[in-house]
Amino acid sequence: MNTPIETSPPPPPRSEHDHQKCVSEAIGTAEHLCVVRGVQLTPIRHQVLELIWESHKAVKAYELLDRLKPLQSAAKPATIYRALDFLIEQGLIHRVESLNAFVGCSSSGHQHEQLLLICKHCNEVEERPATEVMQALSQELDQAGFIVHSKAIEIHGICIKCVALCNEQD
Repeated sequence: MNTPIETSPPPPPRSEHDHQKCVSEAIGTAEHLCVVRGVQLTPIRHQVLELIWESHKAVKAYELLDRLKPLQSAAKPATIYRALDFLIEQGLIHRVESLNAFVGCSSSGHQHEQLLLICKHCNEVEERPATEVMQALSQELDQAGFIVHSKAIEIHGICIKCVALCNEQD
């Protein structure tokens, strides 16, 4: 028997997206979580987080280093990798494995699994909850007796914004 699957509403079109509000909320959540957890969001960690949140595009570690150098002239690759490790450990960013890059976590306030939609045109990454998909996957893993350490699904395709742009050009 097919039961209807509840889905999340689609995100607002990018033209309605208030990115500054998005960044402010992400940084505010990060600051709050670090205080509550008793960990230090050092100035460098804070700067790396802000650099990651400059857009919703996945960013590579060496790109972050290039952008951090004007702010922290002594920054080295190890500086970036230590900051990234901390931000991942705290659930403030995600590693996009298929791109060997990083993106801000839009659900930092709670532990969650990830469905990442990666646009091959504009390189933006959208994080989706996909609760039903993750529940079905968990059932399959349980049936297999597979012990999961982490779960993320990365799907590459074309986002709604780029589809609309392609349709306009046709």
